[in-house]
Amino acid sequence: MKKFILIILIICSSKSFASIKENIISNLENIDNINFNFEQNINGKIERGNCTIKYPKKIFCKYNLGNQKILVSDGKSLIIKTSASYYRYQLNKTPLNYLLNKEYLIKKIKNLDQRIIENKFINFNFFENDNEINIFFDIKNYNLIGWQTLDIFQNLSVTYINSIIINQKLRSNLFVIPKRN
Repeated sequence: MKKFILIILIICSSKSFASIKENIISNLENIDNINFNFEQNINGKIERGNCTIKYPKKIFCKYNLGNQKILVSDGKSLIIKTSASYYRYQLNKTPLNYLLNKEYLIKKIKNLDQRIIENKFINFNFFENDNEINIFFDIKNYNLIGWQTLDIFQNLSVTYINSIIINQKLRSNLFVIPKRN
């Protein structure tokens, strides 16, 4: 009898884990773009703002800072611009290259084990090109709620997202790379 109950529990828990993963994948598949507020902590420095992601690999973020900081990717380049500085990176050299590619995320999630945290969050962890990436989803609605990256320089970046709006109409020029100051 104990073996029977144990087998039932294993089957039920594996089905619930499978359905959680399936629900996250289904949710991601139905998202073309997502807008959200964020709080980002990079090695203890906290910044806030608003971002829009358009799959694949486009992002526009405006930070709530006096220096007019924005972050923009057109799918190839990643620009971080303030009133006093301008940095250009190849997107494929950054962890955002993976986070902004939902097909890649879906493929990874299918092959990863999930971790349930405090019965509130679902976490997937993977390594790609010397980058450690953790992505987090809400256990109730399966929405993306944040990520944590550790880059090749060992910079820890934790991003929490909230006030999520999915599949809104976007301006056609939102992801245009800004010119240098």
